[in-house]
Amino acid sequence: MKIFDWYILKRYLLTFFLMLLLFIPIGITVNLAEKIDKILENKVPFEEVVAYYVDFTIYFANLLFPLFLFLSVIWFTSKLANNTEIVAFLSSGISFTRFLKPYFIGATIIASLALLLGMYWAPQASKGFNEFTYKYLKNKKVVKTQYIYQQINEDEYIYVSNFDTKSMRGNNFTLEHFDGNKLKYKIHATAIRYIEKDSVYRLSNYNLRYVGKDNDSLIFKRRIDTLLGFDLQDLTPPMYVAETLTINELSDFIEREEARGSSNINRYKVVQYKKWSLPVAVFILTIIAVAVSSIKRRGGMGVNLAFGIVIAMIYVFFDKVFGVMAEQSDFSPLIAVWFPNFIFGILAIYLLYNAKR
Repeated sequence: MKIFDWYILKRYLLTFFLMLLLFIPIGITVNLAEKIDKILENKVPFEEVVAYYVDFTIYFANLLFPLFLFLSVIWFTSKLANNTEIVAFLSSGISFTRFLKPYFIGATIIASLALLLGMYWAPQASKGFNEFTYKYLKNKKVVKTQYIYQQINEDEYIYVSNFDTKSMRGNNFTLEHFDGNKLKYKIHATAIRYIEKDSVYRLSNYNLRYVGKDNDSLIFKRRIDTLLGFDLQDLTPPMYVAETLTINELSDFIEREEARGSSNINRYKVVQYKKWSLPVAVFILTIIAVAVSSIKRRGGMGVNLAFGIVIAMIYVFFDKVFGVMAEQSDFSPLIAVWFPNFIFGILAIYLLYNAKR
């Protein structure tokens, strides 16, 4: 690469990482200010708090990755424009297309990081983040009403009133087995615990009821260790289970849930598709940011940043609205996730065409 390319690329990456270093501590400070009372009330060990904020940092960065990039590109490109450096570059014989080359190199680096973050690092961080939240920060009354109801195969359904993914314990467990529309037997236990060492479930106050034509038969045991036909993931609250899985685990999970006829498939697919759409958004937002800020305007950098923030808010609005539509209706998750990129891709081409003129 030429000196020009290194100059732009260095500014691109440096400004982006400085933006992360600026906003992540702010995010941690705001979050800590909101949660400090419950952390102290529950006497959370210091090492768990530290681990939580490491997970929070990764989770927060993954969530706002494209927006940080977008604002950082507008920031440093506006500075180049205000210092007439862009005019100097273009006057030296560099075309606007050639001017974009180091931006695309930088976008490729950031997109690769976003891909790794979304597919492998963020799921693990999300798991720790959510486990800490459910264990220490959720209101106890809310947790007790957080029931989990799953169809695990064509004939069986499970219900758990609440389940702690950290201790792998739950309360008020029920399993119902049907033959067609007819209930054949029902298992109920006041508590369920997964014994990882033996890969079995321990049920306390176990009741097994066989439904007969004339009479029902009951079996009671104080405690029993048994194998059950579902995975530990089935007891995880569906609102965040997909976020805690790597891309390969998520693909297998969705395939299994589709076979079971799960009602949360769209929610899981939205998470899956976003892992691929985020790196593409890096390129689209980079083009928009350069096109918007490469021209020196009256009002300077402030005007460009204000315009950039408006575009960023519209992008987030589209992303959230279409995501919710897919999760809560029959709207295609594929269209919902990629539609904002499609719309902003067209906007990027339009703005780039005008910037070249």
